[in-house]
Amino acid sequence: MPLPRVIPATVITGFLGAGKTTLIRHLMAHAGGRRIALVINEFGDIGMDRDILSACGIAGCGDDDIVELANGCLCCTVADEFLPTMQALIHRPEPPDHIVIETSGLALPKPLVRAFTWPEVRSRVTVDGVVAVVDGPAAAAGLFADDPEAVRALRAEDAALDHDNPLEEVFTDQLMCADMVLVNKADLLDAAALEGVEATVRATVRAGVPVLATRHGEVDPAVLLGLGMAVEDDLDGRPTHHDGPEGHDHDDFESVALDMPAVGGGHPGPDALADALAPVLSAHGVLRVKGTLEVPGKPMRLLVQGVGPRVLARHDRPWRTDEPRAGRLVAIGLKGLDGAALGRDLAATVAGA
Repeated sequence: MPLPRVIPATVITGFLGAGKTTLIRHLMAHAGGRRIALVINEFGDIGMDRDILSACGIAGCGDDDIVELANGCLCCTVADEFLPTMQALIHRPEPPDHIVIETSGLALPKPLVRAFTWPEVRSRVTVDGVVAVVDGPAAAAGLFADDPEAVRALRAEDAALDHDNPLEEVFTDQLMCADMVLVNKADLLDAAALEGVEATVRATVRAGVPVLATRHGEVDPAVLLGLGMAVEDDLDGRPTHHDGPEGHDHDDFESVALDMPAVGGGHPGPDALADALAPVLSAHGVLRVKGTLEVPGKPMRLLVQGVGPRVLARHDRPWRTDEPRAGRLVAIGLKGLDGAALGRDLAATVAGA
């Protein structure tokens, strides 16, 4: 049986108003038959980018092809909503040919790329390249966005952002992680101003990174896609302001599969069991947990999922006749995770519930 195809993913980053959505619309209109899935990160309750892209009338740009993450900056929420989204795309009956991820203007791209080293997606998806879109006229004026005050206001209003990096550093980090930079709105600059912006960008990016002037996000998909950079394997070669022990630099993970006993005779409700499991997982430094448990006398299996200190449990479906009624949890932590001790503590908690 042939191995599953590895799906390339392109990360598109850039500040508010730089032209990321316009670039994606052009990409979709000239996809050349590729099945492209879009993952769009938006702030707030209403995602304008999704509305714009869904209404663009471009074949292949329908609701099934757009997954919106509206809970904040991807660099802060990759373990919560982004990874399940990637898994859903990977396991579609017809997986996409390419995945395009539009980050919010406030996202740090490197932590997002690091999520692709997680065991759930590493063997199936590779980061083809990181593309940074720069607002040419704003950069020519010494700014990083056409309305930096609007960016700061957006940042202040979003409770999901738990980092306080200066905006100028975020902008620089986007460039330092990029494999290609597009200086957009070049038609609004004269030759001298455009040359100055390109010189400034080249002084910031890594050696050899192409810097292209664009108008209305018009770039041939053959130029944008297929860079083949495998960015997730080159994180050390992309130093940024926010590397170090306090950043999101833990890219060395370990996964353990744990057999679990039946839930104890007290038969607590799903919420109570989740509350009991949470401190055990937290004490062992578990980053993610997922699996099923057996509740004696119940026809439904109990699904358990957790990210960090948040653990949820619910009955999801009846046990099938062709599967054993047995509990099993898979936990992911950093290298050095003591699977044996974790298994003992979880088993005691489940059996004693």
